[in-house]
Amino acid sequence: MMASFSLPYFADEASLPAILPTVEEIESATEILNERMAAASGRVVGIGEHFIVKYGAFVNLQEGETMLFLKQSTTVPIPRVYALYQRPGPDKHTYSYIVMERIKGPTLASVWPNMGRAAKEIVSSNLRLVFEEMRKLKSPGGYCSFGHRGLLDGLFESEDHSKSFNGPFDTESDLNEAMIARYVKEGLSIYKAEHFSRAFKDVFQNHAPVFTHADFQRKNIMFRNPLATTENGQVQWDTTDLELVIIDWEFSGWYPSYWEYSRALFGCGAWRDDWSYWIEQALKPFRSEYAWVLLFLTELFS
Repeated sequence: MMASFSLPYFADEASLPAILPTVEEIESATEILNERMAAASGRVVGIGEHFIVKYGAFVNLQEGETMLFLKQSTTVPIPRVYALYQRPGPDKHTYSYIVMERIKGPTLASVWPNMGRAAKEIVSSNLRLVFEEMRKLKSPGGYCSFGHRGLLDGLFESEDHSKSFNGPFDTESDLNEAMIARYVKEGLSIYKAEHFSRAFKDVFQNHAPVFTHADFQRKNIMFRNPLATTENGQVQWDTTDLELVIIDWEFSGWYPSYWEYSRALFGCGAWRDDWSYWIEQALKPFRSEYAWVLLFLTELFS
């Protein structure tokens, strides 16, 4: 499981589709695909037909490292990573840059309303195979992210950066205690925290650490190429050629086996359509665990 790359990382020039964009080209890009509240914190831009770049003071190169690890260790469909590096930013912060392959097709979220059952079955079946392969990746030790570092799910974040709740964790009990500690740190009821602690000892146990995307939403699933359309603009589904690519590995790592399902249902799109059903075709359901995750996250983030 040792990675055969080091930082800064640059792909071999012969394998590049074009010359890598310069820092100046990246920071002056006008095609802004995603942006945090403060542009300096994190931004995703498109540059030409070949490159997507995620950069900013709060961008973590670990996401790119994880993608390189997956590319070397699995057949999980992800964008190629072309470069990972850091440089001083204009505001005295260190900026990180992840230069990736531009995927040409749409997101699953954008085309879902026009998909029939046959296409959804193909997509969910393909995703199930992907997740089954991911789950075979052996943890480097307990519950952690790539490099045996802390877990990056927002549940473990706190505005007080002097206190870390994210591990890594040797046992599931250690992870449970960190969740409770984060809850208490937010100023929520100590008595409710004790209730959660008692419940977690019954519900959250004996779940092996398995490699998890941790943000399984339709917006993070793309088709590699543009989809054919009919003359009236309707998607022309060819169920034999729905090549998927999974993006946004920012939170990924080895979480308890219930985590992917519970987090996916928690963020399933406000239950406005049938996506929850298809989540269960792609992932093994953990219904009891999800009920407690829902209750806990609802209180934590409300």
